[in-house]
Amino acid sequence: MTGRRPLPRVRYLLLHAYGRGGTIRTVMNQANSLVAAGWEVEIVSALRRRDDIQFPLDPRVKVSTVVDMREGAHIPASGLMGRWRDRRRGRHLEEPPRYIPAGEFGYRYFNRYVENRLIAYMSALTDGVLVTTRPALNFLAAEHATGGVVRVAQEHMNHGTHKRDVQKRIREIYPRFDAVAVLTERDRDEYEELLPGTRVVRIPNAVHSLDQVPADPRSRIAVAAGRLFPQKGFDMLIPAWAKLVESFPDWQLRIYGSGEKKAELRALIEEHHLYNHVFLMGHTDRLDDELAKASFYVLSSRFEGLPMVMIEAMSHALPVVSFDCPTGPSDVLTHGVDGLLVPPEDPDALADAMGRMMADEKLREEMGVAAVLTAASYGPDAVHPRWEALFTELHGQRHPTGAAKGQGA
Repeated sequence: MTGRRPLPRVRYLLLHAYGRGGTIRTVMNQANSLVAAGWEVEIVSALRRRDDIQFPLDPRVKVSTVVDMREGAHIPASGLMGRWRDRRRGRHLEEPPRYIPAGEFGYRYFNRYVENRLIAYMSALTDGVLVTTRPALNFLAAEHATGGVVRVAQEHMNHGTHKRDVQKRIREIYPRFDAVAVLTERDRDEYEELLPGTRVVRIPNAVHSLDQVPADPRSRIAVAAGRLFPQKGFDMLIPAWAKLVESFPDWQLRIYGSGEKKAELRALIEEHHLYNHVFLMGHTDRLDDELAKASFYVLSSRFEGLPMVMIEAMSHALPVVSFDCPTGPSDVLTHGVDGLLVPPEDPDALADAMGRMMADEKLREEMGVAAVLTAASYGPDAVHPRWEALFTELHGQRHPTGAAKGQGA
């Protein structure tokens, strides 16, 4: 008797599934696609600080939380043992984690209590596939998810952007995974050299849809988007735009996103007298609509993993002007075909490239058509079957059928 092998449960562990970051969005895209294909999928949030998920999520995807940090979520225990546990919880909330290096970008979100709760959760897993999505969670899974679960580490950032203590732990810990998944060919080459004998696969993130309203190359709007953090380089983009205002006074730069650098960026806009030209638009739930209003997209990041908003912009027939930062832009863009690449962290070069794009409507139109073709290879139908194939293969290796065992005898 033959039949299809039952699909394993897939659990994605995110630091904060209720946030707005790019990793969260792409993981939810993956979850939506898998559950639509018949998989049992759960998203597990290490921490929870908000009430609602911020991105579209299929209701068939289960969502759970390890540590709920919302006000009122913790109910003090009663009794002698309960009071002792509460005191220990309070003490552990103030202690640093043991297994996570201080150089991890999300280190401030971890403490001994959160770490212990995550270790308890991972140690209890005995089946399915566990996908962890950042170095801190990867390190904990490699050491503590040892009860038979298939372990897949996702790396959403270039190895070189990690601090040295994190790089050291990656070399020590990642060989324990069944697979390490990276976003670009350059990342795969680097990790294969770094982790000899480890299964390293390149699966790019997918855009949520290729069925998008095309942008209008006649528009006088450029768009940038991302968290208002130093990584995104908006502090370089704004002075670069200032160089163009005299030549292109009717153009606008709209920056979408929220974050800790909002006040500094607003001050930079005031300093360069750009209050009629550069606009901090805040977070939007309708970014696709806003991208369709523009005529090109700007990426000013100091570093990236794989810049998904850029690729989503390209699906709207938007050409791109980008720093050639590590990694991602040059793995996607072909200079002079679907966008313009300039040396990293060079605002003058960025201004020159934006000026070239602003001055030439025909160039914007031709590059926009090419951008749509590039974005097609990042569509859900092109990417998500690769995850299905990987999970099926790894689970089959961990849990071979009786027939497969017999054939190998």
